[in-house]
Amino acid sequence: MGIVGWIIIGALAGWIASKITGNDKQMGAGMNIIVGIVGGFIGGLIMNLMGGYGITGFNLWSLLVAILGSVILLWIVNAFQRRKSH
Repeated sequence: MGIVGWIIIGALAGWIASKITGNDKQMGAGMNIIVGIVGGFIGGLIMNLMGGYGITGFNLWSLLVAILGSVILLWIVNAFQRRKSH
């Protein structure tokens, strides 16, 4: 998958994950892309550790894997932000 595919998958995955975790108001398009791309790597690593397939190209499966990783990333970020603010 090329850089344009990663950007598109990243943007969609980051945006959907920010909606799921309630971070949508704090995140812009650039942050959604970054979270989605990093989430793709996290989701791919988790799927590979479980014996499945990670990011396989520009398809629905890759989007779901990236969303999974993005949600996990945002949960971790939210946990640290809550802990830091107390």
